[in-house]
Amino acid sequence: MKDEYIIVLDFLLRGHPNSRKSEPIAQCIGEKFLSLLEVIIKDEMDVKPEERLYIGEKERDKVKYIKGRMKYDELTGFAKKEIEYVLDGVIERDEKRFVDFFNKAKPITTRLHSLELLQGIGKKHMWAIIKGRKGKEFESFDELKKRVEMLPDPKRMVKNRIIDELKEKDRHRLFVS
Repeated sequence: MKDEYIIVLDFLLRGHPNSRKSEPIAQCIGEKFLSLLEVIIKDEMDVKPEERLYIGEKERDKVKYIKGRMKYDELTGFAKKEIEYVLDGVIERDEKRFVDFFNKAKPITTRLHSLELLQGIGKKHMWAIIKGRKGKEFESFDELKKRVEMLPDPKRMVKNRIIDELKEKDRHRLFVS
């Protein structure tokens, strides 16, 4: 499972301040699998936060190579703030994928449903979502909010869950690989 595209969270022109090597580094998040990556940018290239970069198997225009995966704690302060905006864009561009989670979510154990892993969803909302999707699947976050009474913002719930998974707060993974 590899991402073809990443989105820049922060760009360090001279690399990490405490590193002996001075090379341009970008801290990024994978567009599909949402893994945090550090990549080395080709010389003389400039990248900006929220820029989408190709890292697939074919010729890469700006990325020299992928340095490796990162942990959330290794992100710069700017990257930690930027991730909020970047995730908003990722969720909006691929809304169907995230709405389908609500349509297809299943129990994890006999006592815990995967819907309950989202902040703001307890047993009452969980059963309302399950009942609501039986007649007709949800097609958007707006429709989900209209059909499930008193449901907090589902887009924000998904974003918060992704951030929690990146911080490795829970062993269950719903969105981050």
